[in-house]
Amino acid sequence: MLWHIGNTTVRTPYRLQHALAALVGSPLNGNLSGRDQEQAFAQFIHDEEIAEIARIERGEDASDVGRKWRVALSQLGFITPQLSKNLNANSMDEELVPLVEGFDGLTGRPFEITPNGFRFATSETIMGQQECFLRAIANYQIPSPLETRFKCERFSPLKLVLEIFHELQNRNADHLLSFNEFALFVQTATPHDGIGNIVDRLLDYRAKRVQAAGNVRAFDKPIYEEIADSVALKPGTLKDYVDLNLRYLKATGLFQNAGRGITTLANRAQLITLLRQTLDTQEADNDYLVSLWQGAELPTDDLATARIVVNDLAAQLTARNVPTAPPPDGADLPDIQQARYVFEEKLFDLDEIEYADAQAQQTDEIAGWMSALMAKNKATLEDGTVLNVPKGEAPAYLEWAVWRAFLAIDSLVIPPWEARNFKIDQDFLPVHCALGGRPDMVFEFEDSILVVEVTLTSSSRQEAAEGEPVRRHVAKFAEEADKQVFGLFIAIQIDSNTAHTFSAGAWYLQDDRKISLNIVPLMLEDFQSFFLAGRNTLDAMPDKLRNLLIECRAAANQDAPQWKASIRDIVARSA
Repeated sequence: MLWHIGNTTVRTPYRLQHALAALVGSPLNGNLSGRDQEQAFAQFIHDEEIAEIARIERGEDASDVGRKWRVALSQLGFITPQLSKNLNANSMDEELVPLVEGFDGLTGRPFEITPNGFRFATSETIMGQQECFLRAIANYQIPSPLETRFKCERFSPLKLVLEIFHELQNRNADHLLSFNEFALFVQTATPHDGIGNIVDRLLDYRAKRVQAAGNVRAFDKPIYEEIADSVALKPGTLKDYVDLNLRYLKATGLFQNAGRGITTLANRAQLITLLRQTLDTQEADNDYLVSLWQGAELPTDDLATARIVVNDLAAQLTARNVPTAPPPDGADLPDIQQARYVFEEKLFDLDEIEYADAQAQQTDEIAGWMSALMAKNKATLEDGTVLNVPKGEAPAYLEWAVWRAFLAIDSLVIPPWEARNFKIDQDFLPVHCALGGRPDMVFEFEDSILVVEVTLTSSSRQEAAEGEPVRRHVAKFAEEADKQVFGLFIAIQIDSNTAHTFSAGAWYLQDDRKISLNIVPLMLEDFQSFFLAGRNTLDAMPDKLRNLLIECRAAANQDAPQWKASIRDIVARSA
């Protein structure tokens, strides 16, 4: 068999959180039955900018997209399924209806947000969202009353993966699962195949692939074909599913990237051990569904085990030169849990500082991501590394690439997390675009502040979408800051109407006072050229950038097309 977690339509798990957050208080909560409502849900997802649905733009039917999003939320217990006597039709049996109606505020309507769904929807931090997702995945089982197509004994995919990692550790093997290993030997297995047998096959493949160095594609091809044939699917489907599975597993916060595969997160080792020992499979359908809606109980919900985890986190911080004392003896569970959240955040901050410091050695890769964004979301580095922007995530990756460029330039007087208005995961990858109402990024230097906005929008839509917000965001800093403030607007193409709007260089405050704005529109290609030209003298880049912006603003009295040409010339001379 071949299993997968979640739904191939929703490949980015964090988008489920944005969908739930938008659903809270919406008339669509508990009102998603039927094709008209499925179409309304697709329209809602598109309008809320949770996902771009081309058919909605064209005024076509997209009810199947709304239905798939609804199924994805239901499978993981974030919303209830359809209430019906027919349990095999993605629904609940009649005996469960009274229980649902009295369950933590649920009314018994189909497709309404569950308690764990509500926690997920209202969680504002990535770590908080990951805990909600962990509570969902820790309960998630295959097959289930919601997913009956799998023909095997019921099992927990999370427990299977954790047991495989544990067995690898016991055998002193490399503590990772590569993309191919997961595709061929993990997602095609169940615990009933025997963990030892699964790892035997995996390690045999690993050893033989090392021997095939220099010819691994030819080595992999017949293995993919054989295993795909055994599950009556195409080899490409194996790769498609592993991408989905790895994303959903990483959203639990227990795993991180290891090349194209995954490994367990070191600072969650204690929690992982406790989880592996306590995860169990529920056989009763009703018990499973109720637990799914409530969210799994985690080891850290218990006082004694929460104490073990928080003590371990305190020790990790102390070992990294941040002396940290665990909560005192006698502290209650809420205090210990709060300490755990604080300690985890501090550890992540330390990791992000190290990540920021490393960007000066990653200039070629950073520029490569810019090239990928300019070339249909794919680029190849000189060493052969292929960079692929995940489908639908180009806007977030544009923000991320520019943020990384400024981390490489450094000389910032604020920590890296204060410079971005978008969230990143444990691999420092973006999980969504910057939130509205604030600039995408703000970089503060010793003598200046740079407000950065980026967009993939082009043509006249660019000015309509960006003209007012960008000027308003820059004006807010220009009004309040005691340093010179610049605005930098980066897009793959700059529309002349956008350039014209920014060339005016003025904004009126609420009291009709007029303030000057120093905004420069820059093509991503030109920003990339400027960045690469300075990669060997990064310490001089802040001053060089400031001078470039001043020179570009001095040419802003031209008509927009001429100003754009002048900006390109100025960048070319400075590179």
